[in-house]
Amino acid sequence: MYFRKLPVEFYLMSCSRVAHELIGKILVRNKDGKIYSGIIVETEAYPGKGDEASHSFRGITPRNSVMFEEGGVAYVYFTYGNHYCFNVVTGRKGCGSAVLIRAVEPLDGINLMMQNRRTDNIANLTNGPGKLTQAFEIDMEVNGKSLSGRELYICNSVGKAIKVRRSPRIGISKNKDALLRFYADNNPYVSVKRVKIR
Repeated sequence: MYFRKLPVEFYLMSCSRVAHELIGKILVRNKDGKIYSGIIVETEAYPGKGDEASHSFRGITPRNSVMFEEGGVAYVYFTYGNHYCFNVVTGRKGCGSAVLIRAVEPLDGINLMMQNRRTDNIANLTNGPGKLTQAFEIDMEVNGKSLSGRELYICNSVGKAIKVRRSPRIGISKNKDALLRFYADNNPYVSVKRVKIR
C-alpha cells in the first residue's frame, strides 16, 4: 500500500542517504492516464563533487544542467545510443548530485509494461535502468520535471521492512570501488546479483 508523495525535503538530504532511503519507495509514472508503478529495489548514488564517475564532475554542460537544480526533479539522459536512464536530483541547487534508479519491482500496469518491453517475462521487465525507462515510458519528456507533480513521482510505502545491501556501482571505470550502489536483499528484480559487500 502506498499513498503519499515524498516531501521535497527528502531530496535535499545527502546523495548517498537518498539512494539508500529510496529502496522500498514506490515510483509512479502517469503517462497520458496510463499508470505504471513499482517498488524501487536498486539505486546508485552519484554525489558529483569529487566523484569522477558522475556526469557533473567537470561542471555544468547542456546535457547535465538539470543535475545542478535543487533536489526533487528528474534527470533523464540518453545513453549507448539506445536507452534512457532516470535519475533523481538531490541536494541543494548547485550540488550536481543525483541518484540513478537502476531497478524496480513492478506493481501497476504490468500488462502495459510487457507491451512496451515486447516481452511476457515479468522477471525481465524492469531489472535494469534501460528496461525500467522503456517499461515506464520515461524519456526526455520528463527531464527536469518536478517529482512532486502528476507525471512522475515517488511515494512512501506501507509494507514489510526491506534489508538494504550496498556494493560498488555497476559498469563504470572511474571511482569504481566506492560503495554507492544500494539494493534490496534477495529481490529477484535487482539487475546484478553481486557479492554482498555490506
